[in-house]
Amino acid sequence: MDKRSSSTASIPERLQGKVAIITGGASGIGAATAKLFVQNGAKVIVADIKDSRGQSLCKALGTNDTVSYVHCDVTSDSDVKNAVDTAVSRYGKLDIMYNNAGILGDLDLTIQGCSNETFRRVFEVNVYGAFLGAKHAARVMIPAKAGIILFTASIASVVAGEAPHAYAASKHAVVGLMKNLSAELGPYGIRVNCISPGAVLTPFASNSMKMDSRLTEKMVGMVMSKGMVLMDPEEVGNAALFLSSDESKSVNGLNFVIEGGFNNGKASMSLTSGMKDLMKLFYKK
Repeated sequence: MDKRSSSTASIPERLQGKVAIITGGASGIGAATAKLFVQNGAKVIVADIKDSRGQSLCKALGTNDTVSYVHCDVTSDSDVKNAVDTAVSRYGKLDIMYNNAGILGDLDLTIQGCSNETFRRVFEVNVYGAFLGAKHAARVMIPAKAGIILFTASIASVVAGEAPHAYAASKHAVVGLMKNLSAELGPYGIRVNCISPGAVLTPFASNSMKMDSRLTEKMVGMVMSKGMVLMDPEEVGNAALFLSSDESKSVNGLNFVIEGGFNNGKASMSLTSGMKDLMKLFYKK
């Protein structure tokens, strides 16, 4: 047998027959992950508030039987409940809940510059939204005694001084939630993990800095230390694919950091380098 042919043929089996929900799935990391999941045999529900973009993505990826869109504000309990109930009613189960939706908030890196309203809003989306996704997923996964719950955290959960306070604190909270859930839900056969990307070139990053993607890449490249790489959303999607597959069946409670070696034996820039200047340059009060 041709080993190369055998290997290629096995790829779709990684998520064959699995059902997944991806919040924030209409663009960036979510869209890249949705594409990879569909390519690997999963039925996918893209959950987002960007209706036209989400519907266009689903149309491009496959039929309604393969991938579909659900409007979902992750801060709304009823919206998240509906997304989970839709997966179960349409496909009979939910295997993977990827809580990917998140916001950065203001770009000001100072405590005085962080508004109370922004801090609350970032936590509402990034933490409360993740909590609701996990809660409703667990509701259907515990009786099934199986499932995968994933969160998108951030390198800000392990490196200080590289993100606004609200965002950094929210991603630390997401990692804490993940660890607690992994301990609670592990006995039910449910694995709970985080993915913490470094710099990912997505519309999210470009829009936050008010730049197009080429300029974002150029500017971030100027200030990042040697060895730091800008990742494509597909690289994060591949991490989600691994953590959702049987290849990681013994992985539970992991904050999977993928950041090109930025934190490999190095101290944080701690607001003293070009990142601080970059944030100041593009922050608008």
